[in-house]
Amino acid sequence: MRASRLLSLLLILQARGRMTAQELAGELEVSVRTVYRDVESLGAAGVPLYADRGPLGGYRLVDGYRTRLTGLTSGEAESLFLAGVPGPAAELGLGTVLAAAQLKLLAALPPELRSRAGRIRERFHLDAPAWFQDADQPPYLPVVADAVWNQRCLRVRYQRWRGEVARTLDPLGVVLKGGIWHLVARVASQVRTYRVARILELQTLEDRFERPEAFDLAAFWQSWSRRFESSVYRREAVVRLSPRGRDRLPFLLGPVAARAASESAGPPDQDGWTRVVLPIESVEHALADLLRLGADVEAVAPPELRERIATTAAALATIYGPP
Repeated sequence: MRASRLLSLLLILQARGRMTAQELAGELEVSVRTVYRDVESLGAAGVPLYADRGPLGGYRLVDGYRTRLTGLTSGEAESLFLAGVPGPAAELGLGTVLAAAQLKLLAALPPELRSRAGRIRERFHLDAPAWFQDADQPPYLPVVADAVWNQRCLRVRYQRWRGEVARTLDPLGVVLKGGIWHLVARVASQVRTYRVARILELQTLEDRFERPEAFDLAAFWQSWSRRFESSVYRREAVVRLSPRGRDRLPFLLGPVAARAASESAGPPDQDGWTRVVLPIESVEHALADLLRLGADVEAVAPPELRERIATTAAALATIYGPP
């Protein structure tokens, strides 16, 4: 924490020029005495930091001195202004922290990089939720994030699809997926995932926990996502797709179906129709999905899926047929 504060003090002076100890204390949220000690430490480290006496005095860096982020390329500087994702940062309770960090980063960049990095915020905006889907608004997200950061245990009451449960969790990380926040936590000896919006009650405990040394949040999430997809798509359907159906498939059935169709597609017949194999959750789910493609798909197997579509189509024809 102290090393970070020293760097913040240095960058604030670089960006704003002369500042009093009281102003620095307010900016860093520390006491004036702490500012005095930090200034002495920077001076001892060779930073040319001077104190001007008098009512208009304060601390300043010697004219011309600038610290640099060594080795930062223009592309790296620009990417840092996309990495924060302002919306999710605000949901985590880190909106002001992100804004302050970006200001300090701008102060540390040389002029040629500063202008390029500043343009990123004017020309690019990241919107995490998917189309036609509201983002989660989990009320306990900032508390969960704080517990993850400070390695504090949580006692939660959680809404599962089979009913409510109470759990004591070691929160290891949070993940934003398609506008939905997930908590990755250890319960007993297992690491599981919980949708943050389904936490009904939460209590931060005094107990702290030790993170598993080998735990990698990104690697865990990637592995868990693959297992989750496999558990959801337990069956397969063989279908024929028209050229228009293949074009519409990614938009109507999503990337999993589109990838499976691309990998399993046979050669098109004389009319351009292609036979593919699609993963499905159940016949009921597949019925709803394939009906979205209308006459651009034909279900071949399993037989019960083909029968369900035929029955539904006949019912629709009765409703929409001639009087």
